[in-house]
Amino acid sequence: MKKTIGMFAHVDAGKTTLAEQLLYHTKTIRQRGRVDHQDTFLDTHTIEKQRGITVFADQAMFSYKDSHYYLIDTPGHVDFSPEMERAIQVMDYAIVIISAVEGIEGHTETVWRLLQKHQVPTFFFINKTDRAGADSARVLDEIRSNLTTDVIEITETLTEGHMNEELVEFVAERNESLLETYMDTGYEPSLWLESMRTLINQQQLFPCASGSALQDSGIHSFLEKLDLLTTTNYLSDTPFAGRVYKIRYDEKGTRITFIKALRGTLKVRDELSYRDEEIPICEKITQIRLYNGSKFNTVERVVAGDIFAVAGLSAVSAGDGLGTLAEKAEYELVSALKSKVIFEPSMNVKEVLRYFKMLDAEDPALNVIWEERTQEIHIHVMGTIQLEVLKHVIKERFLFDVSFAEPEILYKETIASEVIGYGHFEPLGHYAEVHLKIEPAARNNGITFESVCHTDHLPIGTQNVIRNHLFEREHHGLLTGSPITDLKVTLLTGRSHNKHTSGGDFREAAFRALRQGLEKANNILLEPFYDFKVRLDLEHMGKVLTDIQNAHGNFNPPIMEGNKTLLTGKVPVATFMNYGPEFASITNGKGILNLIVGGYYPCHNPNQVLERIDYNKDADPEYTSSSIFCAKGQGYSVPWDEAESKMHCL
Repeated sequence: MKKTIGMFAHVDAGKTTLAEQLLYHTKTIRQRGRVDHQDTFLDTHTIEKQRGITVFADQAMFSYKDSHYYLIDTPGHVDFSPEMERAIQVMDYAIVIISAVEGIEGHTETVWRLLQKHQVPTFFFINKTDRAGADSARVLDEIRSNLTTDVIEITETLTEGHMNEELVEFVAERNESLLETYMDTGYEPSLWLESMRTLINQQQLFPCASGSALQDSGIHSFLEKLDLLTTTNYLSDTPFAGRVYKIRYDEKGTRITFIKALRGTLKVRDELSYRDEEIPICEKITQIRLYNGSKFNTVERVVAGDIFAVAGLSAVSAGDGLGTLAEKAEYELVSALKSKVIFEPSMNVKEVLRYFKMLDAEDPALNVIWEERTQEIHIHVMGTIQLEVLKHVIKERFLFDVSFAEPEILYKETIASEVIGYGHFEPLGHYAEVHLKIEPAARNNGITFESVCHTDHLPIGTQNVIRNHLFEREHHGLLTGSPITDLKVTLLTGRSHNKHTSGGDFREAAFRALRQGLEKANNILLEPFYDFKVRLDLEHMGKVLTDIQNAHGNFNPPIMEGNKTLLTGKVPVATFMNYGPEFASITNGKGILNLIVGGYYPCHNPNQVLERIDYNKDADPEYTSSSIFCAKGQGYSVPWDEAESKMHCL
């Protein structure tokens, strides 16, 4: 049986140390490494050793009893949470490690929410029980209060497949037929065990063990229970389906694609199909690798349940479905910050951009952008630690130095009321006209499109061309040049010419129609907001509520939980992104602050932002709102505010 187990935790909870122990107990490694000794099996990158944190989601393999395991150690620092989320997509089970001293911390709640969203069955391990101040019972109560009431302690209640009375009743209460059996004939070990496995797979029961990874206390017992309670059922006699979960480049510059096989079998020289921006692609697999830490073996075939890497795929991205799996995975964690790349002027900018595009393939959350207008490279980032790591990675891999400008907020723009935009493109030998209705949509819904254009005016194929052009790139707003969002765009009508209309004409006309509509609209600047979740002692509530209000946030009525208070609400990223240290000081390190970028809402200080960015909409040649008409055999430009009167379809 093949099982993929993911390791998750807030940074410094002992996740990598627990992974070392599991590998040691299954004889995968002969000697247990330590994070502080920089010799762990999975944290092999120089930056991971130096900082003592996991940055990359790396995998190990081990066998135990009748099962073969893939163990994936994920980053615990919030700056690398997109890497963690991408790995979640291929997990069969997750282990969430929580410190018995610190208890549930901010990132733990983020991990839990994502595991629930992606329906990954989860085990808890309360670690560091050897430390002063450790209290497993208190942490178990925190899990019940903050995460789930369906958690049950298994360190003492489950022994060699037999359950004590507490666990027997806990399982029976969650299965009606089992409860009837219990009342009629009592406890039957095999029936209860099978029911417990089912409840775990259905995320209706979450086992929790405790111990000390550093002292090797409770680890072997936990491994036995993990093996006993986990099952998978992969089908290898069906057509191949797989999910890409990361891209890497090896030391020779070969693009390596890491895949989880979900169904079927894959062999070297097989062809794999996928889609790149809606274009179907089929490429041949030239090599299959099974990675164990930083080393790998090549194999001729893999089957459902395997996690492996291949060479030969040139354009896939993390989250892509392969073979018979068409849908692409969706990721929730997004950046609210961007930064400019700074490098020596003597360097070839195209070469620098090529290297960053390689990094972008490995971490799509970077969203590397080449700004033609300013001749600058920009990246999206989660925080300053990520930038420090990127500096090191670039120096180590590509042998040149970079620095980064201070991270800035990523703004977006939308409109407040309905408008109609008109675009006409008719230089000599070309012809296209497009009319678009542009309406505000619900917050955080992005851009949607529909067509009410009659086929007498434009055939369906042309209408689809216009739609595809509108979605082929982000469009800039007029206030700051930031991407526009939360719009419904409706194609009303258009016109072509049998002789003169060619491929790109409708692209030009559609872009001009969209931009001309924005010129007439009441434009709104949006900024990213955190969804915050705060747990703290009642005595600190007043100060934190004042801080949230001063940061232009809003909050829901506080919820009292004994002597604790739960606060939820929204607050601008710009005003709250550096609040963590102050919050820790206020609560003496005992409060929990969880911040997730929760969408875009009207900016709290638009005038200051507009003044600072100083965007000149008329100096952006890629985003013109004027139309081109033709007279006397020559094309001429008509400004946006005069173009409507010249449209041919009106």
